[in-house]
Amino acid sequence: MHDDDKTYWSKIVTKILKTELAKRGIDYPALVFKLHGIGISISVEDLRGRMSRGTFSAALFVQCLKAVGVANLPLEESYFK
Repeated sequence: MHDDDKTYWSKIVTKILKTELAKRGIDYPALVFKLHGIGISISVEDLRGRMSRGTFSAALFVQCLKAVGVANLPLEESYFK
């Protein structure tokens, strides 16, 4: 079990967000534009760095999902492999 492995869970969150972006054909510049549209200021470079390190907050994760229009988020088993 990976309950206490922060890296494991960070990778899952990153995978979920990348999957949702890919489903919608949204790249990082487009996501940054959409985030600015809901009042969140972040640069493409900052977002790219946070995504590659998996060091973004739960708040930013939810903000990204909201910005790209995710209304429901099924936690598919493939995320956990």
